[in-house]
Amino acid sequence: MPAKTKKASAKKETAADGSQQTRLWLMYPPKLIKEPLLWQLTRKFPIVTNIRQASVTDEIGIVSLEIDGKRSDIKAAIQWLEKIGVSVEPVEINVIES
Repeated sequence: MPAKTKKASAKKETAADGSQQTRLWLMYPPKLIKEPLLWQLTRKFPIVTNIRQASVTDEIGIVSLEIDGKRSDIKAAIQWLEKIGVSVEPVEINVIES
């Protein structure tokens, strides 16, 4: 039986407590690959992260990251990542469900 696919969007519905979940692609330049950015992210902002997929080489780091938290905290976290040189894009591809 083939796996079901569904369209993933960068932002999901906001929960009753004001929290939401966002999926992003992060692309690290070579100078940031060895930095513990996700650890720093969770120390600076009250969010929960979940690495969904990652690929790291000497030239680039690519991470599919799920972030849970208040919208304002997620927005601030994204702005911080972009400020330090990480490219941030919403996930907008089909995700395979099993």
